[in-house]
Amino acid sequence: MGKITRRVFLAGSAALGAIMVGEMGQPGPSIANPKQINLYSARHYDTDNQIYQGFTNKTGIKVNLVEAKAEELVERIKSEGAKSPADVFLTVDAGNLWRAQQAGILQPVSSSVLAKAIPGNLRDPNNQWFGFSKRARVIVYDKSKVNPAQLSTYEDLANPKWKGKVLTRSSSNIYNQSLVAGMIETLGKPNTEKWAKGLVTNFARSPEGNDTAQIQAVAAGAAPLAIVNSYYLARLAASSKPEDKAVAQKVGMFFPNQRSRGTHINISGGGVVKTAPNKAGAIQFLEYLASPEAQKIFALGNNEYPVVAGVAIPASLSQYGTFKADPVNVAAYGKSNAEAIQLMDRAGWK
Repeated sequence: MGKITRRVFLAGSAALGAIMVGEMGQPGPSIANPKQINLYSARHYDTDNQIYQGFTNKTGIKVNLVEAKAEELVERIKSEGAKSPADVFLTVDAGNLWRAQQAGILQPVSSSVLAKAIPGNLRDPNNQWFGFSKRARVIVYDKSKVNPAQLSTYEDLANPKWKGKVLTRSSSNIYNQSLVAGMIETLGKPNTEKWAKGLVTNFARSPEGNDTAQIQAVAAGAAPLAIVNSYYLARLAASSKPEDKAVAQKVGMFFPNQRSRGTHINISGGGVVKTAPNKAGAIQFLEYLASPEAQKIFALGNNEYPVVAGVAIPASLSQYGTFKADPVNVAAYGKSNAEAIQLMDRAGWK
């Protein structure tokens, strides 16, 4: 697995210690401690520290943090087995949460707080995981070359009029896999595959780089359109670096399918580990993530949309306006993930 960084957040102190951990081996017996939870997180945003400290201040429960990529954490929990010290698993993308669920590392949670606060389409139907922030997969366009009135839907990006004008990252990326899986759920496999083939025909170049690279390429004139997650543009717009702001000013954000099903959304979320030593504390932590206080920080930390009604949208995103979201349950992204990957491969989406 390689090395991961483990950070321990102490009650009553903003200080933290960083310990490099080598190869992941089997831990000793896990002993429940009602005054601490062990959080395995694939979210790597320093602002989340404020959430952990806020939870500690409110409950007296210390948060011990282990960070790594989602797939590494899932494998670690599986290898630790019944002795795993993990209480909570957090990650980005519903596809990753679904994979964790399929790996058998999560358990159903009964919580009236979560049931009331988290919309039904942003959580697992069996309550094994919950979304705590959301992002939209949008179209970014070159303001000097595209009138937003020319844009409409994801499907329209396969129109020959956009030949050689579309950028996006590779098919190995979970964000694109989830977009395609969502379309399979709504449009069916034949129509989605036809769309994917048309989209590939319209690529300006072979997929490369992350979403930020797509936005930068649009601003540089490489192509007029790109498919990206909303927070990447919001992050550039909110940056203190003049070069980032310059990129953001050259492009606009368009929310597709506003006259039909709505724009594709995804989540960042988590659940309680099946073998959690401190299940009660883990549920308390998830409930805290659904509080207005934590929601504001959770969303602001990565320029995302809160999932709880009434919580203000970060200014970095509100400048682009509001939008109608696709109501499909995000669990569909995991269910159709394998089909999406196979479909993208057949379409020539590298």
